[in-house]
Amino acid sequence: MDGEITPQEVEALLDGDAPPRVVDIRSPAAFDREHIPGSENIPFAELPNRVESLSDAERIVTVCPHGQASRQAARLIKSYEGTRDAHVESMEGGLTEWTGDVDSARPTDDEGPQSPF
Repeated sequence: MDGEITPQEVEALLDGDAPPRVVDIRSPAAFDREHIPGSENIPFAELPNRVESLSDAERIVTVCPHGQASRQAARLIKSYEGTRDAHVESMEGGLTEWTGDVDSARPTDDEGPQSPF
């Protein structure tokens, strides 16, 4: 792991010419509810089996709810032979500190009846 990066720095990088790959390690349901635009969901439990998919990245930022599990994820990614040359960071404070835009799943009419409450 190459350290931590603030949410503001991540947002600036995402707006730049060479945005990092943002890896959200939460569950698919949590990711669907809300996530950083352009991020990809690789749940922490699946990371050891899917880390190879990150081998072409030059810069990777891991994201979790509070910035603690993402540090472990960043260490795991950095330890993989295919990502050793990548710059791998954890987003400090996690999504609770993110003030930028978010994408979220929006219910559609074909998802069944809506609760009256």
